[in-house]
Amino acid sequence: TFSPGTSEIARIMCGIFGYFGPKNNAGEIAAVGLKKLDYRGYDSWGIGVSTNGRVEVEKKAGKISDVMSFKHLPSSRSAIAHTRWATTGAVTDINAHPHLSADGSFALAQNGIVENYSELKSKLLKLKHQFISQTDTEAITRLVEEKLKKTKDLSEAIRLAFNELEGRNTIVVISADGRIIAARNGSPLVAGVNSKTSEFFLSSDALSLSQMADKMSVVDNGRMIEIDGKLKMYNTKNGKEEEIKLTKIDFGNGSSDKNGYDHYMLKEINEAPLVLTTIANQDKQNYEKLAVAIKRAENVYTIGSGGAGVAAAQVAFYLRDTAKIKAVSLIGADATEYVELFNKNELIIAISQSGETADVLEVLEAAKKKKVTIASFVNMPGSMISRMSDYSLMSQSGPEICVMSTKTFDAQIAFGYLLAKTIRGEAESARKNIKLLAGRIGKYLDDNNNHRLLKKTALQLTSKHDVFLLGKYQNFQIIREGMVKIIEASYKHGHALPSGDLKHYVITLMEPGTAVMAVMSNDKTKNEVLNAVAEVKLRGAWVVGISPDNNKNFDVHIPVSDCGETSAVMNLIPLQLIAYYMAVKLGNNVDKPRNIAKSVTVK
Repeated sequence: TFSPGTSEIARIMCGIFGYFGPKNNAGEIAAVGLKKLDYRGYDSWGIGVSTNGRVEVEKKAGKISDVMSFKHLPSSRSAIAHTRWATTGAVTDINAHPHLSADGSFALAQNGIVENYSELKSKLLKLKHQFISQTDTEAITRLVEEKLKKTKDLSEAIRLAFNELEGRNTIVVISADGRIIAARNGSPLVAGVNSKTSEFFLSSDALSLSQMADKMSVVDNGRMIEIDGKLKMYNTKNGKEEEIKLTKIDFGNGSSDKNGYDHYMLKEINEAPLVLTTIANQDKQNYEKLAVAIKRAENVYTIGSGGAGVAAAQVAFYLRDTAKIKAVSLIGADATEYVELFNKNELIIAISQSGETADVLEVLEAAKKKKVTIASFVNMPGSMISRMSDYSLMSQSGPEICVMSTKTFDAQIAFGYLLAKTIRGEAESARKNIKLLAGRIGKYLDDNNNHRLLKKTALQLTSKHDVFLLGKYQNFQIIREGMVKIIEASYKHGHALPSGDLKHYVITLMEPGTAVMAVMSNDKTKNEVLNAVAEVKLRGAWVVGISPDNNKNFDVHIPVSDCGETSAVMNLIPLQLIAYYMAVKLGNNVDKPRNIAKSVTVK
């Protein structure tokens, strides 16, 4: 049954990395890979290495990115590593992964939630197993130990234990003899190979393999990987070996380095022109095929979560406004009432950076059973959402390291615009408009006067407790995303609302000094937004206007180019930069805001 909303405390994730190869500093290599995954969770970290016929584990609370060197780790040719986003159990050294078996013969790490954890732990306690942590992961470790009493084969014991776990889980185990064994159900897992050096890797996403492997295979649900000088794959249900197919790694635009920028967020904002140009040059046939399917569909839904949910709503806006398609946007975690209504004549467009968003996947899995056509636009090659789609389009935005999404959001709404114009038969004009937009954003980003104004505005906003954002029509989802960015970056309260709704309730909060940001374009709704600005100004609000033209009611005017149909994307850039400069001024962790993770791959 489909039940989004269950296990709500677990809307987080962890990172897993594994190495097996000829080099004897496996622990260091695993640590390097794990540092590329710490956006997936940075409460604690741990590394397990196989050395001299035993497994040694080092694990601590805190961020692995704060640890400068791992040269002290024992010499080893295989290692696993884990970075944790705490769910079951507090943030402590003991609760960090991996968890050692009682006899030290293996260590296990997990990404996911064991939904039947309490039941399993109760049974294992009755069987005299000892627990030293508060985690559900330790229950898996003890369960494997129990299975080893019936079979002396560690791989088989892991498979049997894994089949008893409920929920979305991926586990990785390192044995005393150096083998690495991993199994997947829900939470992502990628196997990588360096064909020149005979090195093998496991990771929670392909990005961390970018400078280590040249080929990869995205592991499907219900599959188990074993690395012991060779890469093998088994079915977790019956234990039968299956063929594993490797594909060349391609990460699209950008790199996983800062390239001289102080933060990844600033680097990724500045990559917007490149990303938008890439969208404009994408394969026409992919858009045309999806356009035909959309026109055939009885109903069209767009779906996403978090920032991608906002992007999905903007895609639906373009489908309605430009293509005249009756599109409805859904939030992954709040789509329960729609699932029973889906039918085979409908189409869903899923928007996701990672392509592994758990609550979106649950909706898609339910829709798939009802034979709904699924399309997707994701950034991560080989992701689960893209592989289960009938029409899979890629963002090609390249690595996005900052937890706050910027350039992939730009790509997502540009995709929606191009798709809508393709349906309307105006794809070429759309591609031209996106290229012009990319050029104008590039000029905006290169102008130091713009940055000085944005820094000054951000400084003034840091003294405010609340930030209200007004917008309408093509800019409504843009102010919603601006709200998300301000909240994530500054830890301050943000509230986005349609400008016409102001007088119905939020106007009661307007008083002298209240911060209001108004975003508008030179379109049919401009005067309506200006009327709302006049209303808040009359009550003493301090108003920041993002628009092509100034207005007497703006205390601060942030000028932007009039980009016509693509103005929404143009208006987004100063909002992203203001959020960035607020985070810097407040001394917050720009690339890793507190309490959130890059993508949500478990419920």
